[in-house]
Amino acid sequence: MDLSKPLAYRMSPKTLDDYVGQEHILGKDKILYRTIKADRLSSIILWGPPGCGKTSLARVISNTTKYKFTKLNAVTSGIADIKNAIEEAKNSFLNPSGRCILFIDEIHRFNKLQQDALLPYVENGTVILIGATTENPYFEVNKALISRSMVFKLEPLTEKDIYKVLKNSLTSEEGLGSYKIRIEDSTLQKIAMASNGDVRTALNGLEVAVLTTNMDQDGYITITDEIMKECVQTRKAVFDKNGDSHYDNISAFIKSLRGSDTDAALFYLARALNAGEDPVFMARRLVISAAEDVGMANPQALVIATNAMQAVTMVGMPEARIILAEATVYIATSKKSNAAYLGINKALEDVAHKDTGTIPLHIRNAPAEGMSKFGYGVGYKYPHDYPGHWVEQQYLPDKMLGTKYYIKDDTVD
Repeated sequence: MDLSKPLAYRMSPKTLDDYVGQEHILGKDKILYRTIKADRLSSIILWGPPGCGKTSLARVISNTTKYKFTKLNAVTSGIADIKNAIEEAKNSFLNPSGRCILFIDEIHRFNKLQQDALLPYVENGTVILIGATTENPYFEVNKALISRSMVFKLEPLTEKDIYKVLKNSLTSEEGLGSYKIRIEDSTLQKIAMASNGDVRTALNGLEVAVLTTNMDQDGYITITDEIMKECVQTRKAVFDKNGDSHYDNISAFIKSLRGSDTDAALFYLARALNAGEDPVFMARRLVISAAEDVGMANPQALVIATNAMQAVTMVGMPEARIILAEATVYIATSKKSNAAYLGINKALEDVAHKDTGTIPLHIRNAPAEGMSKFGYGVGYKYPHDYPGHWVEQQYLPDKMLGTKYYIKDDTVD
């Protein structure tokens, strides 16, 4: 093993038995485990956050398969690289089986044309595709490829899994076994917790700590909690502003507001801000929630949310967090009514799909002299001329008489 390579690379598993985590798909009774062991793999898509073991699993497959194994990275590869891999697979002299396993890392980076180039070879069995992606493949990968592949979702590694890998790295000859390292188990557990399910982050942090810490007089490298705080990146939520997790977090934020769970709403707000989300984007979600979910139960919520959006635009971070928090708490704790939301949706549905008739003549506009002889505006009753500023008269078209759009609920005063 080349010890100049990163620790995370050196500690990658070589066999399925070395692989740590993902028991839900790699348990010994699971189909993925059995097909890899039997070398009967069909095309698969591995979907999961960074550092959860997608590439490591591909390496394990490359070590166990009898087929030619080719790796491409979608960031640096194009159609020409795909064609070269396929031509090599079809070369009966170099590859008697006529098939290959083609691992494409970050497959979501391939455009539609590049993904389409794979399709006929996946379909006829020349290529057994292994695609790895951090993005939701149902959004980012062609449906035709998805339909010909099995999708496996990898979860962030547990703290227990990451602790196990860290512990192994301290004694492994391919890891840090050549160093005399003194580190408490509690410190390893803190590294595992801070890495947020990303084993690569944990191993990188440990390696930096070891390589940048001087030996004690007794020849040991002592790693303390304080040293690890400097070497492990600040814990971040698994959150990509352009990816699936972005929409998951926003969905959770809006649903928490709607469900009047103030603590959950503040949590998802913090998660978004911690990941670098645009505070104005969060403010716009609050405006929408105020109108859609609070509605007529507390119309003031829309005023507060709109003012909050304006204030966030003016102030910016980090103070914008306070404004967003105040508006979040107000909306979450307000009574809720979606009557106006349901009303406009039903009206739009009718306008788009029904014969709704014509506007009654007496409430039509009659700006030009002579239009009244056609009935425009004739008979209109001005409500302010009547007691209580209201008078009975028809406003809906004849075909829509009796239709109810706004149905006031018991949360509206």
